[in-house]
Amino acid sequence: QVQLMESGGGLVQAGGSLTLSCAASGMGFRPDVMGWYRQAPGKQRELVARITRGGNTNYAEFVKGRFTISRDNVKNTVYLQMNSLKPEDTAVYYCNADQVFGTDYWGQGTQVTVSE
Repeated sequence: QVQLMESGGGLVQAGGSLTLSCAASGMGFRPDVMGWYRQAPGKQRELVARITRGGNTNYAEFVKGRFTISRDNVKNTVYLQMNSLKPEDTAVYYCNADQVFGTDYWGQGTQVTVSE
């Protein structure tokens, strides 16, 4: 009964910003790692950013300095602040909640579109 509720996607112009949110619900669910992945049409899903419960982060090189991932462990919510967006950032963004010794979960995906 774990669910990931995503929000914040939309259409913006190049150079603009968006903030994605993903709340993981479920009794006793305490994901070790939460993160964001994205998939553009015809391309493979790729890691954007991840964050551990302790706050350690990992970013893809193409978003370093532009995106910031954070999480609220009490609310089991992960955020992705996206600044200086580029057209190549256009993709469906998926939230992921990972239990190292258990099942991991995916959100339904939220569309981010960046125009020229």
